[in-house]
Amino acid sequence: MTTGRSESMLPAVQSAVPDSQSYVDNSSEPQGERSLAQLSPQLSTIRNSRANSLRASISSGRFFEEDVEQPTGTISSSSINLANTILGSGMLSMPNAMASLGLVFGSIVILLSALASGLGLYLLSRCARRTSGRDSSFFAVSKLTYPHAAIFFDAAIAIKCFGVSISYLIIFGDLMPEIAASLGFKTQLLLSRNFWISFAIILLIPLAFQRRLDALKYTSLTALLAVVYLFVVVAMFYFNPLRTPLPEGDIALFRWSRDFFTQLPIFVFAFTCHQNIFSVYNELHDNSSKQVNGTIALSIGSACGVYQWIAVLGYLTFGSKVAPNLLTMYDNSLVITLCRLSIAVLVLFSYPLQCHPARNCLDKVTLSIMRKWRKEPEFEVIVDQGDDVASNIPISDARTQVPVVHVMSSAKHISITFVLMLLSYIVSISVTSLDLVLSFVGSTGSTSISFILPGVFYYKMHQQSQWTCMKVISVLVATYGVLVLIFCLGANITRVVDGNF
Repeated sequence: MTTGRSESMLPAVQSAVPDSQSYVDNSSEPQGERSLAQLSPQLSTIRNSRANSLRASISSGRFFEEDVEQPTGTISSSSINLANTILGSGMLSMPNAMASLGLVFGSIVILLSALASGLGLYLLSRCARRTSGRDSSFFAVSKLTYPHAAIFFDAAIAIKCFGVSISYLIIFGDLMPEIAASLGFKTQLLLSRNFWISFAIILLIPLAFQRRLDALKYTSLTALLAVVYLFVVVAMFYFNPLRTPLPEGDIALFRWSRDFFTQLPIFVFAFTCHQNIFSVYNELHDNSSKQVNGTIALSIGSACGVYQWIAVLGYLTFGSKVAPNLLTMYDNSLVITLCRLSIAVLVLFSYPLQCHPARNCLDKVTLSIMRKWRKEPEFEVIVDQGDDVASNIPISDARTQVPVVHVMSSAKHISITFVLMLLSYIVSISVTSLDLVLSFVGSTGSTSISFILPGVFYYKMHQQSQWTCMKVISVLVATYGVLVLIFCLGANITRVVDGNF
């Protein structure tokens, strides 16, 4: 970007800076007790700081062309990305999780998990509306609610996404040698998991380095075709008239045991896509409540339907003996080989959807550390409007169109992505199984992102307002998350102590 082009954009950027009178500071004092005259010095400082930050970003060439263009996301493209984030390896373990709970009880848990996950997404989308412009993130919301803990929240989210991305590489590395062998390849190189993980990392480079989540909509759509194929394969084997019938009484409707607390994190983990909801909000062309809620409902609803179908038919096909990986229950055939290949493609294309939020969170963490080291002031403001009013900000409003102030430089974008890919590659070729690790991720990271943080963020932003239905729901969602974390983490720790892994 040339200097002349940068200077020519300055007037437009200055005009895009929101009027300071539209905002108030995030103090603990009740609204209305301080006049605008009392706030004018601080508001003037905030406005000048934001304008200077924009000018500095542009003049230094840190803006990409796409960062100042109109957002291009739609309900369909955003729903595809969220659904692909949700539908991953959890599909293969869902029948086994249902077998431990029973047919009816398992179906109820899937439905309740989908509902709870949808509520968490909704609460986060409401919190996103309280941030300025299209710069919403866990970090931005944290700065408005618990500013001193913001860096820790983002670090935890980055670690969680990083761990999931490693699991995808491990699954791909485990599946591809089996696929190569079933297709008749005997070359030692093609039967090596390390080769396939190396192949995956090289193949993922152009996808993992994408700045915008919406740019991944086509690969996400391709990955979802694998879900359709698995959907058909499970039904085909269940309705096969030559299928060996199960022993009488093998299918239970309700089953209760201590295993419930070790299986519940699987249901929680299966619906976790909350790390990408802020990117969806920022990139939707029309990010009104109707559009965001439609995206959430479509992605969660479709995922719930897929999970119910695969869990029920997989359990009814193999009964209580169904394995944690459903595909291992089927005999080798061309149909199953192609199904394994489709799942390998699915997890491969899901990797960038974990890399994207991990990179954004690490960017916020490093930015905060550098600001504290340089002792730079950091201004975060909150929209002075009721929740219902803020939810209907028109797309033409300057507050939703202001360019992102904190844009990653190209050097930082490349370096963070490179480090994430390099570390995930090293760990994935060094570790052969992450089953137990993912159980801990589901009971800690997924629970925190899906329930605890959405609930406490929403409550904190509305603590001075009267109690409403959504405020009560936010407390219930956060409480549910805390209980899941305590009981399920304790169950997994007990599992390790007893050696049952």
